[in-house]
Amino acid sequence: MNGRVMSLTEDLVARCHREVADAGPDPDAQHLDDADYERMIDETLADNADEGPLWLFAYGSLIWKPEVDHTEEKVAVARGWHRSFCINMTRWRATKAEPGLMMGMDRGGQCKGVALRLMDGDRREQLDKLFRREMTLKPSTYKPRWLSLATSDGPLTALAFVINREGHAYAGALGEDEVVKRLATTCGHWGSAADYLYNVVKNLEDRAIHDRHLWRLQHLVAERIAARC
Repeated sequence: MNGRVMSLTEDLVARCHREVADAGPDPDAQHLDDADYERMIDETLADNADEGPLWLFAYGSLIWKPEVDHTEEKVAVARGWHRSFCINMTRWRATKAEPGLMMGMDRGGQCKGVALRLMDGDRREQLDKLFRREMTLKPSTYKPRWLSLATSDGPLTALAFVINREGHAYAGALGEDEVVKRLATTCGHWGSAADYLYNVVKNLEDRAIHDRHLWRLQHLVAERIAARC
C-alpha cells in the first residue's frame, strides 16, 4: 500500500457490524426479467463487434468479486467518469429504515481502476452473469457501456457499468457529511457500508491505485465510527 496506512481498520469496521434480517426485494419495485436481460445483451454485443478478448472495467467491488473468471488484469484509466457514492441503497448493506449508499461511476473527471480480461468462452453467458449481478430493477441503476481505457500498454476497449441518472436509485451529488454519516452507520444482511468502503480502498491501494477522494472518505468515516464507539 505504498507506505500509506488506512485510518479505517478492520477493528473499526467490525464495530459497524450487526445482524440484520433480509427484508427481501422491494414489492413495489419493478424487476428486470429474462426478456430484459436478453435484449440488453443483444444491444451490448451489437455495440461492439470486436471478436478480440473481452475486457471488463472494475472500479469497485468487481475488483475483488468479479463474478466471472479472468486471466489478466491491468491498471487502467477511464476518462470522463469518476467514482461517486451516488446510489441510494435500502437493502444489502442498508435497510429501508436506515438507507445507505453504494458507489457508481458518474460523469466527469477520471477514474483509475482495473481492467479484467475475461476467459475466452461464451460471451452471452458471461454477460448474463454480469448483468444479473449489476442490474436488477427497472429502470436500472447501472447501464452497460463500452469505454476506451488508457493503460501502460496502450488503449483498450472494456465494458463498464456506469450510473444511469434516470435509474431507480440515483441519488445525485450528496454533501460530504451526508455520505460520511451513511457510510459510518448503515448495515444490512450483506454487511456494513464501512466494510464495503474498506474493501474498495484496500483493493485499490494493493494495486497502487490511490484515489484521493476515497482516501479522505475512509479517514472521515474512521473518525466518525471511533467517536461513536
